[in-house]
Amino acid sequence: MTSERVAATSRLPDKGSLIAISMAVMNVATYLFTYFAARRMGTEVYGAFAALMNVLIVVSVLSLALQATAARRISADPEHVAQIEREILRVTWRAAVVLGLVLLALSPLLKVALRLDSLATAALVSLVVVPLTLMGGQAGILQGERRWAPLGLMYVAAGVPRLVLGTALILWRPTELWAMVGVLLGALVPVAVGWWSLRGHRDQSGHSDLHGGGPVLRESLVNSQALLAFFALSNVDIVIARNVLDGHDAGLYAGGLILTKAVIFLPQFVVVVAFPSMSTSHERRRALNLSLVLVAALGAAVTLGAWVLSSLALVFAGGAKYGDIEGRLWLFAILGTVIALLQLVVYSVIARQGQRSILLVWAGLAALVVGALFMHTITSLLLWVAAVDAVLLLALLTTSYRHVGQDEPLPATAP
Repeated sequence: MTSERVAATSRLPDKGSLIAISMAVMNVATYLFTYFAARRMGTEVYGAFAALMNVLIVVSVLSLALQATAARRISADPEHVAQIEREILRVTWRAAVVLGLVLLALSPLLKVALRLDSLATAALVSLVVVPLTLMGGQAGILQGERRWAPLGLMYVAAGVPRLVLGTALILWRPTELWAMVGVLLGALVPVAVGWWSLRGHRDQSGHSDLHGGGPVLRESLVNSQALLAFFALSNVDIVIARNVLDGHDAGLYAGGLILTKAVIFLPQFVVVVAFPSMSTSHERRRALNLSLVLVAALGAAVTLGAWVLSSLALVFAGGAKYGDIEGRLWLFAILGTVIALLQLVVYSVIARQGQRSILLVWAGLAALVVGALFMHTITSLLLWVAAVDAVLLLALLTTSYRHVGQDEPLPATAP
């Protein structure tokens, strides 16, 4: 390990604290927006909005893949930072436009699948995804360059404006259409922060064919399918709930998932900080071990709180309107813990470029969907989703620890 890498690793706790605070602000703001939406809209309208937000989470995998690609390449090859930045931004813009057009064409199908009231509401997803994708490329560049302050500001800007603008619109018009308009307006702010942070001329560095547009796009697509499998797995249940449960129960299930999402969001800073270390064979095992312990501890704490203080937990899950699920909130917290651990392991697989391991996630998704179609109560659906995720987590952990010490170059494919 070089002295530069050792020095960078020694500073990770300080940088991790900055990112943790920024992401905490973003996640708290995101939660509060969801909380206010649930209370203002009521179960049926909120159920539709929650389904739309889960679709956005799934399609944002391209944004996260671009971020991972940029961060990996810039960190691994700082001699070509100008070329990498240029290609990342070029690919990001093209990907954002193409994805937006594809989702616009799929708007009628989305309207039917989610049982939305208007085509305009479905079409808004295609607009929101453009700035979300742009943010991914920008954030990846800042992460790779270790520019933690502007990266942290981007995270804050991704949450607070959505809370302010989105809540104001929901208070005015408590419909899924205006809630999505608030999400769109909020998504433009972090892109503006990213543009400001990356503005100006950068000295040209060396050129490498490894960092051309083609290789960058191919790696981003590989990372996208890995993250798509995970996010589809962790968000498809709300879409299924809209079709196997009645409107009221689907809304209750969506309310319980507010707590699930809070448990998932809480340790996300761990992934941001640990990802560079998980990309090297020297630090991979220790980074994975410490990260798993931290995520599990945070999840256990929230689960215990949801069990012992269920009435308080209900306040954070939408309030009295969702009282029918109070006794099951601790189960939603367990589900969130399992998914948070699963997310960490998936990023560990991406860090070592273990592409074949992602086939397990696709298999888990298929099993979850097929089985969930036969679940017609909130509890049965929740238990089935948690069981599939837990089995998948154990399978991926087993595979990862068999290969965690392997040192693989960027283009390689590992099990």
